Amino acid sequence: MGVEGGERQKRHGLVRRAALVHRRASRLDPVVRGLMWSASAGLLFTVLNTTMRVLAQELHPFQTQFLRYLGSLLVMLPFVARAGLAAYRPNKITSHFSRGAVHTVGLVMWFSALPAISLADTTAIGFTGPIFIMLGAAWFFGEKMRWDRWVGATIGFAGVLIVVAPRLTGSGGAYTLLMLASSPVFAASFLMTKALTRTERAPVIVIWQAITISIISLPLALPVWQSPNTFQWIAFLICGMLGAAAHYCLTRSFTVADISATQSVKFLDLVWASLGGWLVFADIPNRSTLIGGVVICASTLWIARREARGSTRL
Repeated sequence: MGVEGGERQKRHGLVRRAALVHRRASRLDPVVRGLMWSASAGLLFTVLNTTMRVLAQELHPFQTQFLRYLGSLLVMLPFVARAGLAAYRPNKITSHFSRGAVHTVGLVMWFSALPAISLADTTAIGFTGPIFIMLGAAWFFGEKMRWDRWVGATIGFAGVLIVVAPRLTGSGGAYTLLMLASSPVFAASFLMTKALTRTERAPVIVIWQAITISIISLPLALPVWQSPNTFQWIAFLICGMLGAAAHYCLTRSFTVADISATQSVKFLDLVWASLGGWLVFADIPNRSTLIGGVVICASTLWIARREARGSTRL
């Protein structure tokens, strides 16, 4: 009984501490919470992309794309079984399939261009996404385009260019245009996710994203199918967990704040990627990476303080 009582006290202590953290977080300004959710999503996506980079070198990108979302679906099934199917029944199933189709188009364009474009070019093109999202948020949702949000995004993008500009090649030709075209497609997908948060809970959005993209990606994966080995299956399940958690964080950020307010944090992904490259691949950051990282972090901290003060002046 003494041991069991001690274990119960430990569990109760953990529950109390978790509740305390939740209460403190709930007191934060909604936009700051949105920034924190978005930053967490970026960190998870960086770990996910590092793992996917290895898998994409071993299997065809279309098969990798399918198995990554199938992995997310498999790891979420226990949650569905526990809560029941009714808890994950969507209110607008057509909207989920439309969003899945748009996101799949972006994935196909991205993966098709990826082998022909340098890493620096890929990074620079990928960070045009926040600009398209901010424009779309103003056009479709009527979000206020405050000057500080644009300044934060501009400075963050400048930090990215400091890092990648010395390595830009521009040798991708038509593939560069194809990858650039994927940015507004992904932006449209995220804007559709923002719209879904008005009627759906974040777990419902995440699991139906996995369902729809798995279904739509399967016909692309079958013609190039190779049997994954045990290690690859385990890796895809890990990717599934990372992807589900990342999209959950991203969806929560869309739920609590304007989508335009969270875009400056996107540029932190380059900092996470540099740290990941250093820790996993022993890629030592050079001077431009360090300077760009400082600019990006400064931009993120500045916009977070602006949003915390709740400035409404244009």
